[in-house]
Amino acid sequence: MSLPPPDLQPGEAAALAARTSARAADEGLAQIVYARVDSPVGQLVAVATPRGLARIAYELENGGLDSILDDVALRLSPAIVEAPAQLDNVRRELEEYFAGRRQEFDLALDWSLTTGFRRRVLQQCARIPFGLTSTYKEMAIAAGSPRAFRAAGGALGSNPIPIVVPCHRVLATGGGLGGYTGGLDRKRRLLSIEAPTLFA
Repeated sequence: MSLPPPDLQPGEAAALAARTSARAADEGLAQIVYARVDSPVGQLVAVATPRGLARIAYELENGGLDSILDDVALRLSPAIVEAPAQLDNVRRELEEYFAGRRQEFDLALDWSLTTGFRRRVLQQCARIPFGLTSTYKEMAIAAGSPRAFRAAGGALGSNPIPIVVPCHRVLATGGGLGGYTGGLDRKRRLLSIEAPTLFA
C-alpha cells in the first residue's frame, strides 16, 4: 500500500483514503465492505459480501475493529474496504428496528461464516417472529438434531449476524435468558424492544 504524498495534511490523507476505499468498492475491486454502525446497544461493525450481510459484530466485545476485520480476512477474504454508503440499507433497517418501526429485516444474508448444523440452527432462528421466543431445545429439533440442544446453544452463541438473525429470541428451556454473545444486558434490551410487557 503506497503512502500519501508528504505534503498532504492529516485530514486530507484521511479524506483521500476514504475516497480510495469508496472507489474500490464502487468499481468492484473489494470483495468485502464494512461500516461502523451506531446503535443503542453499542457500536456495531457490519460486514457484507456481494451475496449479502455476512457479519454484525459488537465492536468492543469482539476485540475492536482490527480484530473483527482480521477474522473476516482470514475466513472470507483480505480484500476489505470501508464503504459506509454500500451498507446504508443495513444501517437504515437497524435504525428502524431500534426505533420500533421495523419488525422484519429485509436484507440479503451471506451464511459463509457458518456451516452444517450451526448454519441450520441459525437459519431456523432467523424464522422466529418478532415478539416471540423459542428455546435451545426447540432450535435443535427444528435443525434436525433433537438431542443436540447444547450444540444448538453453541451455534447461537457464535452467530455471526446477531440482531438480524435474532438469537436473542432463544431462551433456556426453563424460561431463563440463557446466554448471549453480546452479554445478557443486551439480550434483555433487545427483547424489551420486541416484547416490552415481558422483558421491560
